[in-house]
Amino acid sequence: MKTRILSLLAATALATAAVSAASAADLPSQAPPPAPILAPIFTWTGFYVGGNLGAGWRDSNNDPVILTGPGIPGGLEGGTLIFGNNNDATFTGGGQIGYNYQIGSWVIGAEADIQGIDSGNNSNVVFIPGPGFAGGDFVAGEFENGVDWWGSARLRAGVAFDRFLVYATGGLAYTEDNTGWTVGGGVEWALPVNWFGSSAVTFGLEGLWVSIDQDDDSTRPIGTFTPVGGGPVNVFLPQNNDEQEFFVARAKLNFKFGTY
Repeated sequence: MKTRILSLLAATALATAAVSAASAADLPSQAPPPAPILAPIFTWTGFYVGGNLGAGWRDSNNDPVILTGPGIPGGLEGGTLIFGNNNDATFTGGGQIGYNYQIGSWVIGAEADIQGIDSGNNSNVVFIPGPGFAGGDFVAGEFENGVDWWGSARLRAGVAFDRFLVYATGGLAYTEDNTGWTVGGGVEWALPVNWFGSSAVTFGLEGLWVSIDQDDDSTRPIGTFTPVGGGPVNVFLPQNNDEQEFFVARAKLNFKFGTY
């Protein structure tokens, strides 16, 4: 009797297991959970194009010059133009194009730019005649720069902290008739937007020291000086002053295309 009961219980257990297995086989299979969507990792690699706005200042308030033109005694006058309180600052603005390549946290690249100079804003200056030339009192007047535009072609190298870039830059500087060099640095931040089909928009602040070599024969004027109550005369650099230097501070907005 006991053996029959045990056999009956065993048979019941086997039947129950078989029914459960069959029921499980009839259930629809469950799809695996979707893979998590990861945000793309930002990289500075890619081409970019943009614009810049800023201002430039001369490196010194005092600039040795030679004046020539009608009204100058003997046709020539040497002396110094004094720019009070660096008020010879002038507006500059234009565009740039370049390419960055990121390796780990390092970013290297190249950039070329060209921009105009608002030389129409005359600077209030005083001309002091120098020794060896016709004497006279200090002459107040206005100086207008003869350069209308300048540009540069530079290499860049920096360190990226995700969307923040700190870099140094340097290379060739040029105007319409002379060349020189420039060196500087800046910071750049990639904004969380992608306007006009770009992969990113970046905003930066940059400072450049620019040195332009002048012609050895000093045949080209650097601008004009207009004394109070008089007409304009040409301003030349003496041969022993063969370079013009100025500092530029500017803001830049770039549209980056290519890799995110």
